[in-house]
Amino acid sequence: MGLKETTPATDFEEIDRWDGGVGWLAHPGEKMQRASHALAVDDDVWVVDPVDAPGVDDLFAEFGDVAGVVVLLGRHMRDAEAVARRHDVPLYLPTWVRRSPGPDVAIRRFEDTLADTGLRVLKLVDNPAWQEAALYDESTGTLVVGDVVGTASYFLTEHERLGVHPMLRLFPPDELRGLTPERILVGHGDGVFDDATGALAEAVRESRQRSAQLYADIVRQLSPL
Repeated sequence: MGLKETTPATDFEEIDRWDGGVGWLAHPGEKMQRASHALAVDDDVWVVDPVDAPGVDDLFAEFGDVAGVVVLLGRHMRDAEAVARRHDVPLYLPTWVRRSPGPDVAIRRFEDTLADTGLRVLKLVDNPAWQEAALYDESTGTLVVGDVVGTASYFLTEHERLGVHPMLRLFPPDELRGLTPERILVGHGDGVFDDATGALAEAVRESRQRSAQLYADIVRQLSPL
């Protein structure tokens, strides 16, 4: 399988299960490792950046009914509209994300918190090419990030468990500094559950210093054999 699978998923692989939710990979073999998550808040389920797959509704049904589908950055629309339509719920977008879905999906915008969940919203990136938010539940220590950090191979040097996106390596968002998550759920790859605070602090602190190594690694990966 290549960088990104374009055909519909036929199955999925469960990842990142904890008391407050679960994640999945619809195409485990793709290099991009596009990860999706369902967060449980007061018997409601919030589906984040979903890539759809047969049977995935059963994966998070144990946590409650779907209250909304959340897109953390514009290019992560993925299958959000299809999942929102299937569950007859609104699609939630940060106020600064410029992309809009089709007219047959109800849209709700959020800025400081996600609806009435109490989840804190972090504005990570806001420029013409890239608009991204993160969700942070300080009560449970859960941080959900779409693209700014990840664990897929092209995010990481050999020294890292969590890495800043290659395009943001020189200027990682300050909003991630000083956070103390117990777990980090990412849009590309498995989440970080072991010393997540340390992994995040190191990723941001060493981002620029390790950028040259990461870029060289990416070039080697893309070079023909």
